[in-house]
Amino acid sequence: MIELSRFKKFVIGLLLIPLFLASCQTSNKTSSGATESPITLKITVLPILDALPMYVAEQEGLFAAHQVNVTFIPAASASERDQIVVAGQADGMINELVSTVLYNKDEVQVQVVRFARVATDKYPQYYILASKQSGITKPSELKGVEIGISEGTVIEYVTERLLQAEGLAAADIKTIAVPKIPDRMALLASGELKSATMPDPLSLLAIQQGAVLVLDDTSHPEYSYSTIAFRKAIIDQYPNAIRNFLLAIDEATAKINANPSQFENLLTEKQLVPAPLVGSYQLPSFPTAGVPSEIQWNDVIAWAKEKGLLTKDIAYSDSVNTQFLP
Repeated sequence: MIELSRFKKFVIGLLLIPLFLASCQTSNKTSSGATESPITLKITVLPILDALPMYVAEQEGLFAAHQVNVTFIPAASASERDQIVVAGQADGMINELVSTVLYNKDEVQVQVVRFARVATDKYPQYYILASKQSGITKPSELKGVEIGISEGTVIEYVTERLLQAEGLAAADIKTIAVPKIPDRMALLASGELKSATMPDPLSLLAIQQGAVLVLDDTSHPEYSYSTIAFRKAIIDQYPNAIRNFLLAIDEATAKINANPSQFENLLTEKQLVPAPLVGSYQLPSFPTAGVPSEIQWNDVIAWAKEKGLLTKDIAYSDSVNTQFLP
């Protein structure tokens, strides 16, 4: 009788093990409380510095630690990135509010969930440069001068807002479409283009090659930032996966800010910094969890309407999702 009792206890113990293990696993719930199906978040990435925290999270095993699978889909340009997202081949991306406005002008397709990078009073994100042949050294001298930009993008938005903040009237700001950054750099270097707006760190390469810094966004950082956005359908269906993804990004950001030099290998491997700058380029600090404010959103809406890119308002709460903030 004693041996039988021990055998029953042994069998019951075996039966309880799966239940115990299941109770120890992290719950993966949808917003309705149902268990989420396993998902791999597909993120389309440009070769830009803003993506560094994502690569650090991958390299350091932070996505795995937060029980989220992530795969990256490279894109060579913003237009290619947008094609990938619209086709449903990617769930998320690094973009900015001008892009989000254009996605959502007819219906809400994507939502911003976090800053990717922001300009600060120490680390600029966009530079307005002049060719060394132009003789231009200050913003007032850009009155009526054609500035190379990519139309209908954050580059155009930042260019106009920075110059307006420095006192130029809208009618005094002249731009010319030069969509490809390598073309902008080449025309600026040759003097065929007197001025152009460029992102960091390519701006520093242009300066190294002779371009002159006229204005950057350290004096007006409120206009310059990039964001992480996901398709709304993915956010609605897999909120816990999005939350875990962002927790990993938060940890990666803290690691970068604490010791930037340890991730220089990724700058080269992922081509985030031009080769001539590797070793001398100082990494900016990356933002902690946060999203653009409603004031910033409304300013982009107003600008898009001024440019004829938008005919109606879009609610901040429909396009900027704050549910994942700490």
